[in-house]
Amino acid sequence: MDRRRAIHAVVPALAALVFALPATAGATAYAPVNRTGPKLSVPAAKLDGALACDGPLAGAAHPPVLLVPGTTLNPTTDFSYGWEPALRQLGYPYCTIDLPGNAMADIQTAGEYVVYAIRTMHAAYGGRIDIIGHSQGGMVPRWALRFWPDTRAMVDDLIGLSPSNHGTLDAIPLCEVGCAASIWQQRSNANFIAALNSRQETFAGVSYTDVYTLTDEVVVPNFGPAASSSLRGGRGAITNVAIQTVCPTDPTEHIGIGIYDDTAYALAVDAITHPGPADPGRVSRTVCLDPLMPGIDPAAFPLNLAKTNAAVATTLAAYPHVPAEPRLACYVTATCRRPSSRRPSARSGSGSRGAAARRSP
Repeated sequence: MDRRRAIHAVVPALAALVFALPATAGATAYAPVNRTGPKLSVPAAKLDGALACDGPLAGAAHPPVLLVPGTTLNPTTDFSYGWEPALRQLGYPYCTIDLPGNAMADIQTAGEYVVYAIRTMHAAYGGRIDIIGHSQGGMVPRWALRFWPDTRAMVDDLIGLSPSNHGTLDAIPLCEVGCAASIWQQRSNANFIAALNSRQETFAGVSYTDVYTLTDEVVVPNFGPAASSSLRGGRGAITNVAIQTVCPTDPTEHIGIGIYDDTAYALAVDAITHPGPADPGRVSRTVCLDPLMPGIDPAAFPLNLAKTNAAVATTLAAYPHVPAEPRLACYVTATCRRPSSRRPSARSGSGSRGAAARRSP
């Protein structure tokens, strides 16, 4: 509790200071929200190879769920021992997307992987899909929705588990001596974050559920009206909710909220099983009795979590640093001149691997 009180005392002052500074991208004229998205620059084979689905999507009884991992993570370390078995138990088909460099590379490129996954899953299923993302994985689908407008009609629910929607103060000092591209882009004052939230943050027809924790030590600040994860404008239906709203004593931090927390799971499942975003009032307080979400093997959990934590540390230490934030792509700006593009057709179970094949990341 002492650590939590200290965070609550210091971070609001830091947030006020940083948010008062002029944004480095403040003079940028951003692309209109309905301008056709650019042609994907990543080769189709790479995009297809990063998407792995658990069973066929066509004719599924429930909308398929796209699982998007967070920074330093991949589908195995983020979802394999919690969300994947949990969705199987619910009878929901799912796909995972493996973002470049364990989500440490340029998020603009990661956004193309998400665009491809949305289009491919939508074509295979024949209807709107749901997305559950952890940390950067809850935020990067918004890049896809912002700059590829065709994807908005393909997504029903976007559920972020401590998503870095407005960046994090933590990344500012971290990048003073250089850091990975995606960490540069997740600074609260990054050009990328300004572009992500330009013009409007949400879009009609998509339900947004942003679940965060007051004890988040990575996405900072994540409490009060300035919570980074919270969405604050646009035309979508929005629920912003801290897990402590449902379970006041839930101590889960940033990694845990996306991997194993039962409260976050209950809120996410409420969203995908009802029209609109999650409603905390529908979630039974019995979820507070078990810290682990369904699907997790309690006996194997300590070792699995240790492997995830080790993978995070290894990725942070080994991934190359760059000296500055990647430049914003041309398509982000209103003045960009580019050839008109035709949306590439999404393959639904065809090709060398297909959307129905299961691949080990």
